Amino acid sequence: MPHHERAFWVTSPGLGVIKPVIVPEPGPDEVLVRTLCSGISRGTETLVFRGEVPVDQYAVMRAPFQEGDFPGPVKYGYLNVGVVERGPDALRGLNVFCLYPHQTRYVVPAGAVVVVPDDVPPARAVLAGTVETAVNALWDAGPLVGDRVTVVGAGMVGCCVAAVLARFPGADVQLVDVDPSRAETATALGVSFATPSSADGGRDMVFHASATAAGLQLCIDLLAPEGTVTELSWYGNREIGLRLGGAFHSGRLTIRGSQVGTVSPARRANRSYADRLSLALRLLGDPAFDALRTGESAFDDLPAVMAELAAGTRPALSHVMTYVAE
Repeated sequence: MPHHERAFWVTSPGLGVIKPVIVPEPGPDEVLVRTLCSGISRGTETLVFRGEVPVDQYAVMRAPFQEGDFPGPVKYGYLNVGVVERGPDALRGLNVFCLYPHQTRYVVPAGAVVVVPDDVPPARAVLAGTVETAVNALWDAGPLVGDRVTVVGAGMVGCCVAAVLARFPGADVQLVDVDPSRAETATALGVSFATPSSADGGRDMVFHASATAAGLQLCIDLLAPEGTVTELSWYGNREIGLRLGGAFHSGRLTIRGSQVGTVSPARRANRSYADRLSLALRLLGDPAFDALRTGESAFDDLPAVMAELAAGTRPALSHVMTYVAE
């Protein structure tokens, strides 16, 4: 029998609602998952909520299990942790991560879920998609032992990059943000903190995740000669300006884009998407990542929460939606 479930939809820019959905019975190679938690990817999902996805990026920005089209109505999201209620014996009863939107239950191919390790609680496991972004960025950038590395922008992506780098042998990692309260988060992650005016220069590589022109300019200014900025920000339809005179050319500096939609060329020959996501989930065994869980609400409150996040009136690094068994 089909299941009567509920899902979050962006019906038009700036408006989200929870709508009833019909979920079919799973087939022989599928799983029925009951959601325990879902996470909001603040940067991307608020752009989607505000209707700011550029038209020429509609295809690129599609989530794996998205329904509808930009700018809306669209069911969008990709940070979901649930328990397998129906499916192959090897998965039944296990907690899994899936790149699925905010919905109470759903059916997907069994190969679309990755088992969450026993030492990773569901509310921490929703960070897997963002840690996966960090893993891909480090594959792109290729830090070396003892590198001096700065991460500009202490949002979710920047903090996850810093957290992974903190475990890199001999690395000197500094997290930079305009908000001095992020110093506490940096300490919990095991890295140093600075505001833009006090950030260390002469860095071997810099990761940018502030989604501002000022942040990207700071990254360039902090680099040592022949250093590289790895750009992780998503600007939507905004244009930005940079000063590329001075040391940019004489120092032979590089700006490189990194995006999680494809596996980094550095590992593409021998790592799959599933391999990358499994690695992210294993890294989340470190309880230091709990410092990034700064907001929690019930699924029924998601329309209001998304509106507040999009408007900037609800501060949160990672906002987790919790689900009651229905």
